[in-house]
Amino acid sequence: MSPRLFGVVALLATVIIDQSDKLWMLFVYRISEHQPVHLGPFLDLIVAWNPGVSYSLLRATSDLERYLLLALAFAAIVLLFVWLWRARSRTTAFALGLIIGGAIGNAYDRWAYGAVADFFRFHVGDLSWYVFNLADVAIVGGVALLLLESLFPTAFARPKRQEDPVLSD
Repeated sequence: MSPRLFGVVALLATVIIDQSDKLWMLFVYRISEHQPVHLGPFLDLIVAWNPGVSYSLLRATSDLERYLLLALAFAAIVLLFVWLWRARSRTTAFALGLIIGGAIGNAYDRWAYGAVADFFRFHVGDLSWYVFNLADVAIVGGVALLLLESLFPTAFARPKRQEDPVLSD
């Protein structure tokens, strides 16, 4: 499978998994009626609507601000997709597919609901420092993979195929 196709498959899988999780949590399980659901001593399921980007930075409180965030997301998606299309390694393409898929999932939320739906809350006691969704996991995973690939290029390099020896008389 070419790197380009590999990245597009990762992108589509990310969007489908992210949006399926969000639809199930919001409309089937109805997390807002059950929250918080304690999954462990440091992890709960809740619903939190994030009108901004990471850690609620650049909060969009008006339609104009929301559309500006959507335009920024669209521009980033286009640029990342160009990078994916030119990627020569499957690792790079996979990482970019995760990032783009996560960005599309969160942008769709912002367009459809006015904010991004987050469900997973890390905490220690009452100190809560991060609420996220599967799109965020994909974005962070993709960025981490790109960083690892750039720091350790030989670990991610494909082994070269050996040529068949040419028999000579």
